[in-house]
Amino acid sequence: MIVVKTVKSKKDFKNFVNFPFKLYKNSKFWVPPISKEELNTMDRSKNPVFKNAEAEYFLAYKENKIVGRIAAIVNWIEVKEQKKNKLRFGWYDVIDDFEVSKKLIESVIEFGKKRKLSFIEGPVGFSNMDKAGLLTYGYDELNTMITWYHNPYQKKHLEKLKMKKLAEWVEYKIKIFEEHEAPEKVKKFSELIMKRYNLRQLNFKRTKDIVPYIDEMFDLLNKTYNTLQTFVPIQKYQVDHYKKKYIKYIHPDFIKSVVDENDKLIAFAITMPSFSRALKKVNGKLFPFGFLNILKAQKFNTKASLYLIGVDPSYQNKGVTAILFNDLQKMFNKRGISEVETNPELIENTSIQAFWKNYETKMHKKRCTFTKKI
Repeated sequence: MIVVKTVKSKKDFKNFVNFPFKLYKNSKFWVPPISKEELNTMDRSKNPVFKNAEAEYFLAYKENKIVGRIAAIVNWIEVKEQKKNKLRFGWYDVIDDFEVSKKLIESVIEFGKKRKLSFIEGPVGFSNMDKAGLLTYGYDELNTMITWYHNPYQKKHLEKLKMKKLAEWVEYKIKIFEEHEAPEKVKKFSELIMKRYNLRQLNFKRTKDIVPYIDEMFDLLNKTYNTLQTFVPIQKYQVDHYKKKYIKYIHPDFIKSVVDENDKLIAFAITMPSFSRALKKVNGKLFPFGFLNILKAQKFNTKASLYLIGVDPSYQNKGVTAILFNDLQKMFNKRGISEVETNPELIENTSIQAFWKNYETKMHKKRCTFTKKI
């Protein structure tokens, strides 16, 4: 018999966070999150997203053993301001037992019915800045720090529940050329665009130099992605939260920016060394020695991850991304990075995907959200 219980106590929350460590224990490709960060994300006193959201977490038990977990989430900005009467679900991990998935999804739907919501979508987090999408292709690839890993049967479970695909993302591996092999047209195009629009690169030497620009970067993100189907505006208090959460992972060399003739930020790209293998070694704990693996990954790495790109709408489709990637190309060459992995890009975001045609690429992962009327 399968019993679903609402997570309430500290012990329950620890069990919720720890379940994937047992489920994927023998997986070569699952990359563990930092346990404390996961707990903080769910803590109403520590995550400011709860100013405009609510959530309930569920654990499924079978013969007194935890066999699955899921979160039910409502982003009230999305519901009230954007008029999307949507119930989100995330943190969906289960054993290969369809009945477990069925019971968990039913618990989420019941949560949505009480709040008079119209449809369910997931797996997603609280906002655009959180992990999103069920892995549907690329099960033999490590997930990145900001994506989930899933087993193939989870897709089958949701399809059996008559849930349909809604949003879809793709992820690419990009080969970084040696400096003398880099596409000449990207170099020339970068120079041409800077001259044509009186633009210049803005590079950072110290992490603290980045901080004054972070608010502008998030403002650009809101402007860049506000037409995409999954978009929910990022609030100022969320910006402050993400600033604190991720600044320790960011090295100034890995951020490239472009400003106009008035020194206004009009484009940026945030990349990081790949932390996937380091996080597997850390296995959820930064202390007492886990952080040393993170530091090592920052300094000695042949692989990087492309996390965010923001471009002011007035400069979109004008080739500004060429400036960013030409700068990144030089930095990658200097640091010995030979491969970059993009994080999920919505399949309809064809403008950024078109840019990768200048490079040797491989689409190596897909993920999507599933939806159903309540």
